[in-house]
Amino acid sequence: MEAEITHGGDWAGYQLAYGRLPLDFSSNVSPLGVPEGVRTAIQKAAFWTDRYPDPLCRELRAALAEKEGVPASHILCGNGAAELIFRAVLALRPRRALITAPTFSEYETALHCAGCRVERYMLLPCQEFRVQEDILEKITPDTDILFLCEPNNPTGITTSRALLLQILERCRETQTRLLLDACFGEFLEEAHTWKDQMEARPQIVILKAFTKLYAMAGVRLGYVLCGDTALLEKMRSAGPAWSVSSLAQKAGIAALKETAYAERVRALVKEQRPILAAALKGLGFSVIPGEANYLLFQSRMPLVELLKEKGILLRACGNYVGLDETWYRAAIRTAEENRRLILALKEALE
Repeated sequence: MEAEITHGGDWAGYQLAYGRLPLDFSSNVSPLGVPEGVRTAIQKAAFWTDRYPDPLCRELRAALAEKEGVPASHILCGNGAAELIFRAVLALRPRRALITAPTFSEYETALHCAGCRVERYMLLPCQEFRVQEDILEKITPDTDILFLCEPNNPTGITTSRALLLQILERCRETQTRLLLDACFGEFLEEAHTWKDQMEARPQIVILKAFTKLYAMAGVRLGYVLCGDTALLEKMRSAGPAWSVSSLAQKAGIAALKETAYAERVRALVKEQRPILAAALKGLGFSVIPGEANYLLFQSRMPLVELLKEKGILLRACGNYVGLDETWYRAAIRTAEENRRLILALKEALE
């Protein structure tokens, strides 16, 4: 029996079933493809694959330190953000955790693997799935770790800085570790960073990845920022020494130089997000006003299989805790690709 795929981006399953590649709106990566500089770096790095990769990712961490404006000692690289989530949980061994719902499922998966009790703070559609002040009551001295995704996946919603500061202070009072997933933070129009808090508040762990902005999902490269170097060492020891390949390390260094590419991607998302949202609303769907490179919307008609027949993958969100089968997530892609999606949806609704 084949394992169930719980995330989007199953192009391989689609190709096996339909004999062709889909137009993939289920995966939230840059629609502009991998930057040329990254492709070239991977090709060049192939000549050195007879050597073990640097387990400390020294060159990559130095480049990240310059980009992020933090010491290299405050950075740990990993095999994508998902691996670093597991490393954090294995290093901390929390007994009780608080997560929002709906949110990225790997938090809960990692916590269950560690035998941690998980409590959920439910986000409500009538409040646009926004975190409210009553979350502060849920953070207690028994809460070992809190996961927050900013902007949240799959809603695209952020928490106000004022409330986040209250949450941060509450975590300090209760000695709760805060893992802040900022993997989609590159798409926010206003700065939503907590690097300035890392020195004074070492309980913060900020999670980032190269996946979304640089279309490097297949490379598997992520990193965390944290002022608690002892925790970073525990996380480093919580998994294989060579989890970041030499190809991934060189790809990451090259990606950090692709500033013009990154700006093009951000500009495209900023331009196309309101256009796609308006088009979805025009078809009668309820759309959540997200701030990332995807939109969550609700349809009373089942859409996934209808769109598959038209060569399009859409993310069904019924397997998110807090959502049902009426919710869908669509990535922001190019203008032409977004038009193809809207046309396909119109035809499906006829």
